[in-house]
Amino acid sequence: MSIQSDDKEYIAGTYNRFPVVIVSGKGSVVIDENGKSYIDMTSGIAVDSFGACDEVWREAIYEQAGKIQHISNLYYTEPCVKLAKMLCERTGMSKVFFSNSGAEANECAVKTARKYASDTKGPDYNTIITLKNSFHGRTITMLSATGQDHYHETFRPMTPGFVHAEANNLEYLKVLADAHKTAAIMIECVQGEGGVIALDESYVKGVAEFAHENDIVLIVDEVQTGNGRSGYLYSYMKYGIQPDIVSTAKGLAGGLPLGATLMGEKVKDTLKAGDHGSTFGGNPVACAGAVSILNRIDDKLLSEVREKSAYLFDVFGHSEGIEAVTGMGLMIGLKTTKPAKEIVNECIDKGVLCLTAKDRIRLLPALNIPFDLLTKAADIIKIAVKPLASAMGI
Repeated sequence: MSIQSDDKEYIAGTYNRFPVVIVSGKGSVVIDENGKSYIDMTSGIAVDSFGACDEVWREAIYEQAGKIQHISNLYYTEPCVKLAKMLCERTGMSKVFFSNSGAEANECAVKTARKYASDTKGPDYNTIITLKNSFHGRTITMLSATGQDHYHETFRPMTPGFVHAEANNLEYLKVLADAHKTAAIMIECVQGEGGVIALDESYVKGVAEFAHENDIVLIVDEVQTGNGRSGYLYSYMKYGIQPDIVSTAKGLAGGLPLGATLMGEKVKDTLKAGDHGSTFGGNPVACAGAVSILNRIDDKLLSEVREKSAYLFDVFGHSEGIEAVTGMGLMIGLKTTKPAKEIVNECIDKGVLCLTAKDRIRLLPALNIPFDLLTKAADIIKIAVKPLASAMGI
């Protein structure tokens, strides 16, 4: 109890932690201070792409840490350049800015879009359209971009320049774009914190076409959906579009803090020397870890992610107590008849770690979780979601 009590004493109370102290792990199994094992269906909220203490990742960061752990961005480092080249070659984007987190990657995306619009149309073109039910980060500006009012309530005034459109309503978005001098449209193809809801394909394609026709910068937030999580390298690829800017983080470095803002041909030279910066962005150890992750997110792995996804959609789609299964790839939401938090606690008791997103169970297992662990976890979740009467055989 000392760790939990000291946490309450000395750490800001911003997290409603579960009463579990994790001390170690390997792959998709983590272990608490009492030696109890759990199947991890969270991967650190889509961060540990290959699970806990992945051997290849560990060797990559150890090797780089033995050379140099950090040097400022006033100098060149090989891991940073190597990772940027890999990202551009895999996505068709042109340049990359590295930061520490998804919120920072999105901040860079917004700055780039506004500068591009200012340079090409004038400084009044600064409005960013995002979607209702979206989530783009915890900085005050990214909270302003987030289309959920409850995140705004105690932090007003919000940063101006953001308006929120209804998801899957293209005409409404066009009306907003016409009513404001619009610099960019920013979307998540799957609204993760908003309940793991995938956008309609026709809508995403319509947004991309409208943005292109009107020289509006299209930003796709791939912080949670990116780096193989969706069953594609980035979720926008499933929709067959090409954004102007892509932001990503979470699973990119496999457990180390790293954000990336990928810039397409249109905006690749928008930011000039001094326009933006990050002390830790492009850190050599984090980038070495990311290279080891990205190297292994190949067609075979992505196919396996889609196969595991189809299995979970099928299993939970026929499970009592589950009203809907949403999401994409290994980013899955379960709308349940029982309260989601109650189910999460039951799963913890039975040795499975899950998450919530609004009123839903959220599952984000490692991309390489073995099928036997996946099926075992699914069986436990199926029992936990059953209504009480059914569970008791009544």
